[in-house]
Amino acid sequence: MGVILTIAAAGSESSDGAVITKEEGFLKRPFSNSLLYPKFAILNPELTYTLPTYQTACGIADITAHVLERYITITQNVDFTDRLCEAALRTLITFGPRAIANPTNYEARAEIMWTGAIAHNGLLGTGRKSDWGSHMIEHEISGIYDVAHGAGLAVVFPAWMKYVYKEDVNRFVQFAVRVWDVDYAFGDPERIALEGIERMKAFFKSLGLPVSLKDMNVADDRLEEMAEKGIRKGPLGNFKKLYKADVLNVLKLCV
Repeated sequence: MGVILTIAAAGSESSDGAVITKEEGFLKRPFSNSLLYPKFAILNPELTYTLPTYQTACGIADITAHVLERYITITQNVDFTDRLCEAALRTLITFGPRAIANPTNYEARAEIMWTGAIAHNGLLGTGRKSDWGSHMIEHEISGIYDVAHGAGLAVVFPAWMKYVYKEDVNRFVQFAVRVWDVDYAFGDPERIALEGIERMKAFFKSLGLPVSLKDMNVADDRLEEMAEKGIRKGPLGNFKKLYKADVLNVLKLCV
């Protein structure tokens, strides 16, 4: 199997993962198998020129989430891969707006495409315990409402971060300072951490992405159902184990 990439987003060109949606029951489920790993992949940025702006933005959010699922970790003493993750995030912050402003900007498209491949090929997660709770929560949203995965992640990830940051404030301070240039003298650690989250949320919004369920025309009448389905196989995530009440609280922060 070979891959010709036409959107920089999910990282299918460099991973063994896939997602299937079953409309009966509104189920969206991930799976992985070594047979899905491509023998080759052609990455030509020009093939992404005609993407709708919204899908380009969704792809940037998806790549960002793939990096963050690895970056927000309970594993200590992983500064080298921290720096790799931060470089990937800063690349998206720099070139994402350029691709949105000029869809035929080859340099911007190339940087985003290459970051997407590296974000999900396993390198950035080397020696680290990843989380993936946000992805699982988002799957419940898009499984029911069929929203773009990247758009859903732009809503879920800041909410999840606000819910879990106190588990390791220092990691979120690092994220704020190194990735979003929040001044270390901005205030106390909590204020710095929260400012970093807000700057990421503002970045998503600047790309034309939703930052709340309301922005996606998603009602709040099925949050309980999504929380229940989300933890069907046990608690989500590793940075902070999320049980049904936790998932429900994250979803409420998304409203």
